[in-house]
Amino acid sequence: MKKVSIVTVNFNQAGVTLELLQSIQQTNTYTDIEIIVVDNGSRENPGQAIARQYPHVKFIRSEHNLGFAGGNNLGINAATGDYFFLVNNDTEFTSGLIQKLVDVLDMHPEVGAVSPRINYFNDKTLIQYAGFTRVNFYTCRNYAVGKFKRDEGQFDEVCGPTAYAHGAAMMVKRDATAKAGLMFENYFLYFEEIDWCERILRAGFQIWMRGDAVIYHKESVSVGKKSVIKEYFMNRNRILFTRRNAPLPAKLVFYIYFMLMVVPRNIISYIKAGDKQFISVLFKAIGWNLTHRRNSADLGITLKTA
Repeated sequence: MKKVSIVTVNFNQAGVTLELLQSIQQTNTYTDIEIIVVDNGSRENPGQAIARQYPHVKFIRSEHNLGFAGGNNLGINAATGDYFFLVNNDTEFTSGLIQKLVDVLDMHPEVGAVSPRINYFNDKTLIQYAGFTRVNFYTCRNYAVGKFKRDEGQFDEVCGPTAYAHGAAMMVKRDATAKAGLMFENYFLYFEEIDWCERILRAGFQIWMRGDAVIYHKESVSVGKKSVIKEYFMNRNRILFTRRNAPLPAKLVFYIYFMLMVVPRNIISYIKAGDKQFISVLFKAIGWNLTHRRNSADLGITLKTA
């Protein structure tokens, strides 16, 4: 039996993280697991509350917010499992989830990572993810298969390759991380798992989705559905991802497309929605890519005011 290290990152959402731990306790039957909670510099340290209710959980406290990638990397580096199951703290497990994903990795040596189907927590009949299409490097866009469709069992028997795993729930082989490396931490938030999947694919592994393994996702609990930090990193990292991964001709087309199509469209959208403060954020995201190297650790934004 392969050991599974469940890694989740908490940021100012101790109650949400405790709900996740409760769902794991109530649904899991897989015996060889360890659970690692990484606290990403929350205002209040939740270590005592977690230790009191779940003493078996390994708790790691970072004094600084390392972002999604940095927090997960910290957990992976402390993990002892053969497989790393990275899950957002705003998810809820279902029965048999871990075993079903382990079976995929055990039975298919060519698979480096696998995600379950993800349904929305607030409407558990609504699908968020049943796979991804590959990113079109000319536009840096891709789509989640099945998103916003009603779950009528249409993906229950789907188990096979997809373009990318989903960052909210992805089980990765230690061997895959050894060959592809960990997530690039200067993404901080958004696109880091897609970039990671690109490197896992280039390392010779496949990525699968198993449709009868299900997890529920509350989505955007830590960041919020609309925020300065979300808008900044979504735009900044869309460009950064293209810089890192696209071939030169596609990069040139993307830059033209982004400036002539995406920027005007976003500005109009901000004005219509009454979010004019996001206009400067958009140009700040563009400016970072003009003035920083791809590996720069300077995030270009002050997180405490974001």
